[in-house]
Amino acid sequence: MNSMTVSEAVLSRRSIRAFKPDPVPLEVIRRVMDKARWAPSGCNFQPWEATIVTGAPLAELQAKMLVSPMQDPAEYSWSDPEVIPECKARLQQVGAAMYTAMGVGRSDGDARADFVRNNVASFGAPAVLLCYFDRRMGPPQWSDVGMWLQTIMLLLREEGLDSCPQEFLSMHAKLIKEFIGVSDETHIFFCGIAIGYRVEDTAVNQFPRERVDIDGNVRFLGF
Repeated sequence: MNSMTVSEAVLSRRSIRAFKPDPVPLEVIRRVMDKARWAPSGCNFQPWEATIVTGAPLAELQAKMLVSPMQDPAEYSWSDPEVIPECKARLQQVGAAMYTAMGVGRSDGDARADFVRNNVASFGAPAVLLCYFDRRMGPPQWSDVGMWLQTIMLLLREEGLDSCPQEFLSMHAKLIKEFIGVSDETHIFFCGIAIGYRVEDTAVNQFPRERVDIDGNVRFLGF
């Protein structure tokens, strides 16, 4: 296991969109998941659930998604904040930076379709965590799930691994739940997390991202 501070894990984590095919050992995944269960949880509800898939089952699931239309209606909406101008601008910035890094133009429909297929295939990651939880969980528990997933991603960095959270996979939520044996009636599918080792020398894993300066959305009172 690599020696890495929390700060190093936070600053070196990014959404990786090109993975090496090298398998991730089960003992490493279990070690990460065992530590992540200590993530914060309001009322100790621990709402998170997951199935982690690799090998032949993952290939079978991805093959099914690739030939299936995205579900309608969607499992949930992640795009509502686009009506907020500053959020729309942030989305446009990161999208433009990513597609520019890949050399994909706005009018290049074929290349953009290839990117969608690559997204379905979790960018070649050898393992994918599929996250879901009971439909009775409300906004506070969604927050808990987010803290759990962030904990997992930072622990993966400590292990020298990389990840990419994929809300996009919720577009195949019902198919995924049926495949892994989770009830659509009782559970909502939230996201996938692609897990593996990054390809270092590729532009899609290196393009510049922007974050708002802390004074843009944090205030300090009484200091």
